[in-house]
Amino acid sequence: MRIALYQPDIAPNAGTILRLAACLGLPAHLIEPAGFPTSDRAFRRAGMDYLDQVTLTRHASWAAFEEWRHAEALRLVLFTTRGSQNYLDFGYEPGDVLLFGRESAGVPDDVHAAADARLVVPMRKDFRSINVAVACAMAVGEALRQAGGFPG
Repeated sequence: MRIALYQPDIAPNAGTILRLAACLGLPAHLIEPAGFPTSDRAFRRAGMDYLDQVTLTRHASWAAFEEWRHAEALRLVLFTTRGSQNYLDFGYEPGDVLLFGRESAGVPDDVHAAADARLVVPMRKDFRSINVAVACAMAVGEALRQAGGFPG
């Protein structure tokens, strides 16, 4: 199981997600460009003191990420407000890449189309979205529960 962030906008959200990855022992992937500096120093300034504990792979672009993913033959699971399937009703596999989009705009259509599954975290009507870090924690929790991958 892996977490991937598509061009994140908000450093504290990315920091929270990377901390989650560190605590659960999950590799994380950052698809650039981000909307903030992504140097180790910038992450530390955002409160990401767990950075040394995360296996973080940076991809210079969506194309570079896709090249890596296809070479590894990994399934891409996108979490999106435009998803048609409830994230609780999906069958996760240990090799899945769980992708979360930009806070301001989600992901573009080509990224949406590339996903093997498009899942939604259901919420009350008339609300735009759940914070990306919160949605990530919910999704990762369910994925790990199903795949039996929580740390001991």
